[in-house]
This record gives sequence, C-alpha cells and structure tokens, in this order.
Amino acid sequence: MKRIILFVLTNVMVVAVLGIVASLLGVNRYLTGSGLNLGALLGYALIMGFGGAIISLLISKPMAKWTSGVRIIEQPQNVDEAWIVETVRKLADKAGIGMPEVGIFEGDPNAFATGAFKNSALVAVSTGLLQGMTKEEIEAVIGHEIAHVANGDMVTMTLIQGVMNTFVVFLSRVIGYAVDSFLRKGDDRSGPGIGYMITTFVLDIVLGFAAAMVVAWFSRHREFRADAGAAQLLGRKQPMINALARLGGMAPGELPKSVAAFGIAGGIGQLFSTHPPIEERIAALQNMQG
Repeated sequence: MKRIILFVLTNVMVVAVLGIVASLLGVNRYLTGSGLNLGALLGYALIMGFGGAIISLLISKPMAKWTSGVRIIEQPQNVDEAWIVETVRKLADKAGIGMPEVGIFEGDPNAFATGAFKNSALVAVSTGLLQGMTKEEIEAVIGHEIAHVANGDMVTMTLIQGVMNTFVVFLSRVIGYAVDSFLRKGDDRSGPGIGYMITTFVLDIVLGFAAAMVVAWFSRHREFRADAGAAQLLGRKQPMINALARLGGMAPGELPKSVAAFGIAGGIGQLFSTHPPIEERIAALQNMQG
C-alpha cells in the first residue's frame, strides 16, 4: 500500500513540477496566449501517464496467467509440484511476504513474478526450467522471483514507466504546439494544424524510445538486486551463480511483454534489454560480500 501511495504522489508531483517549470520559464503564458490550455494538458498527461500504468499493474496477474498459459497449483498433483509450492512458501516466509500463488507454464526455461501487491503475488516457473535445472538451481531462481516481490519491483517499475509516460505525453504536445504556432504565424484558423499533429506523432515515438531506455536501465539494475536477494534468502550465493551459469547455456523462453521484465532472463539489445548479461550478473554475485 505504501508503494501505491508513493506511485500516486510521484505522478502528481511530476505534473506539479511540469506546471511550475512552465510558469517560471514563461512557457505557460506563451502557450496559453496561443490557445493551449496548459492546465488541461497537465491533467491529460497525468491521466495518460498514471492511468495506463496503474491499470496495467492491477491487471498484471490475470493477464500473466492468460498470456502465459499458467496453471495454478491449487492442489499439488505430484511430489515435484508439492516441492515447488513448499519452496515458494519457505522463501516467502523468509522474505516476510504473503504466500504467492504458484503456477507452472509450458515453455523453454524461464520464470517470472507479478502482481500489484507483494502479499498477493504470482510466482510461475516453466516446464523447461524444471526439466533443465537441478532442485538447488530451481530454488535459487524461485528465490530471485521472491526477491522481486519482496522488493516491490512490480510497483516500482510501474512507477518509473508512469513517470516516463507523463513526460512523453506532456513534452511532445507542448513542443508540437510550439512548432505549429511558429509555422502558422499570421494564420487566423483555430485549433491545431498539421505541424502539431506531425510533431506530436514523431516526438511520441522518439521520446517513447528514450523513455524505454530509461526504464530498461533501471530494470537491469533491479536484476542485480534480485540476484543478491536470492543469495541472501538461500544463505549462500553459489546456487544463484550455478543457476545463472546453467541459464547461460540454455535458450531462455520468451515471456509476454507484460511480465518480460520480471523473468529470470530476457530482453533484446544493450540499450533496451531488461536484464544485464549473464556474465555480469555472475561477476556481481561473486564480488558480493558475505
């Protein structure tokens, strides 16, 4: 709940700061004089940046179940499923969070955690992961996902994405309106013109890519923390190192976009990857004190 409140306050503060900066620079007087309602734009940016992000967070668990084909383990059907549920329970107790739902999905090696609240999350592992790793390595992967939940990473990532969305929506439209006003000097027609539409469209794409790089950068740093969290939950770092080394020799399964950032591995390209290279993660664990 604290992170949800932080989420709301941060988005409100972002909009407030944008409004204050516009006032101090005199941008609001220029844009308002040109016909732009800056207050309405700030409200629109808040709704688009905050609204979309919070909705995606709230529906993250049912969407993950649907898109990944997760089968929730209500009653373990065999010894392996009983072990998975008990491992999740044990690590969740150590992390001080409520027991997550536990699920299995068909696919190549991967695992993920998701959910809006740390006491009602979902932890799911793939059949490929269960078949390709030892129990100690699987336990380390589950510890990694439990650490994501305990750290509140789902809310934090949504917070970062919401802030980025707000900036993209606001800046693209302010710049678009300024460009349109410049191109239409002496034109008495009301309403935004072609300059506004083209500039806004282009900037939504360009600034969206820049925002995605910021979010991916934060996600990569968050992975190191989850790896360290797994080592702390297990009491030693070697199982997590072994799990990462094993994963490095596999072809990780693709996850739906909604949960890709919370998988044990994934991402494309250096700037847009949500996960650091396996070698860097192993090195960070090896250099970890304690």
